[in-house]
Amino acid sequence: MGLEDSKNYVDEAFTNPKLKGVSFENSFGGATSFLRRRYTKDLTGVDIAVTGVPFDQAVTNRPGTRLGPRAIREASTLQSPDEPYGWPFGPLTELAITDYGDVAFDYANIPAFPDTLTDHIRTILAADVASVTLGGDHYISFPILKAYAEKYGPISLLQFDAHTDTWADDNMDRVDHGTMFYKAVKSGIVDPKRSVQVGIRTTNDDTLGVNIIDAREVHETGPVAVAQKIKDILGDHPVYLSFDIDGLDPAYAPGTGTPVWGGLTSAQAQIILRDIAGINIKGGDIVEVSPPFDTTGTTAIAGAHVAMQIICLLGWNKLMQP
Repeated sequence: MGLEDSKNYVDEAFTNPKLKGVSFENSFGGATSFLRRRYTKDLTGVDIAVTGVPFDQAVTNRPGTRLGPRAIREASTLQSPDEPYGWPFGPLTELAITDYGDVAFDYANIPAFPDTLTDHIRTILAADVASVTLGGDHYISFPILKAYAEKYGPISLLQFDAHTDTWADDNMDRVDHGTMFYKAVKSGIVDPKRSVQVGIRTTNDDTLGVNIIDAREVHETGPVAVAQKIKDILGDHPVYLSFDIDGLDPAYAPGTGTPVWGGLTSAQAQIILRDIAGINIKGGDIVEVSPPFDTTGTTAIAGAHVAMQIICLLGWNKLMQP
């Protein structure tokens, strides 16, 4: 098949019989699954399941991230015809990736949401499949981490963010996108000494022992050095990667609820994500993409690229490790 065959392909999200391969469907048409992967709940033979969590009931500022998964899926179609640049393997042709759809939940029953999401991710992990989650506000990482800690024990968190999200909150029932990593550390599901937060540029006096690489350090030392520092801290411990899109500067990701100036460039983020290949990553998410504030689609495009890089990091450990 080649690009000349694009006229013969449509709605590959439903019609493609294969789990592997680039897509020749026109990027501007068709059903927008993530990267034109097949929508399915069948995890047989699957390496990575991409799933959406359209939830933004935990935001402290501007809402809209419930629309993030849909926007990221649409933006991802721009990447679906080509393997990502700079990797020594083709994740689209060598990995079985599916779109697992969105978590189903009652939007009016917020107290039930966290357990619903944990169960959703638990089902994916039970099939020995890695999850890549499209958010949604950042609170969703907490219920997801619970499922990962059940499988792997206390896990290392690699977080890209403008905010630490470790502000004190001892009420475990509160649903808040600024306190969930405080709860994750306090409940023992995240190991702070082996965790790293990158791009931080807001004040929090108690970071609970989590290693901080703030935005200024990234700018001053450069992304290559930062990537090596991340790898040194994480070692071979199981890692969950959570990328808040506001880790990028608003110039590169304006469509988010709590933008903060002075952040990472998209180029810096790309280099760091590429150069940390080999970390013991088990899954990840991209959160806080808010389409109502993303008038050009720039933020969703960045989010789709981050999700692809998480897939590549997972693929590295499957395809490149001895």
